[in-house]
Amino acid sequence: MNTRLLKPIAVALGTVLLASCATVPKDLAGSYADITPQQASNGGVSGTAVRWGGTIIQTEPSHVDTCFYVLGKPLASNDARPEAMRDSIGRFVACKHGFYDPEVYAKGREITVSGMLRGVITRKVGNYEYPYPRVAANVVHLWPLRVAYNRGYYNGWNDPFWGPGWG
Repeated sequence: MNTRLLKPIAVALGTVLLASCATVPKDLAGSYADITPQQASNGGVSGTAVRWGGTIIQTEPSHVDTCFYVLGKPLASNDARPEAMRDSIGRFVACKHGFYDPEVYAKGREITVSGMLRGVITRKVGNYEYPYPRVAANVVHLWPLRVAYNRGYYNGWNDPFWGPGWG
């Protein structure tokens, strides 16, 4: 085999393998309308299948279902996880049958939901009446906490094999 072709083939294979590591969870897979919570807050889109995600603002269980008030974020195309460092795309509320513990589904946790739009409810945010598009959720996917790491300045002194005496 021609050795000049080995390197590009290895790079292509490595890229495909790395790309396959992050995939949309099976319960969230499918095709959904390309509409944001902000666009849906005007109403008129009931019955539309959506997949939205973001950061939980509040979790409210009732005797029938649990509603999650969410600050929407764009979803990553590779795994449908909310993109942490992006601006909000609007708020929404997602309700799912059953009890979901507010201590587990706590403020600040990331979720992705899929389901059907079922109108708009209005709720106060401060003194403002905010229209929340309501999702009747089929799936509520709670994401693991993101691992924080220090991207601080590297000066070499933190390296055990470099520094005084190793010069």
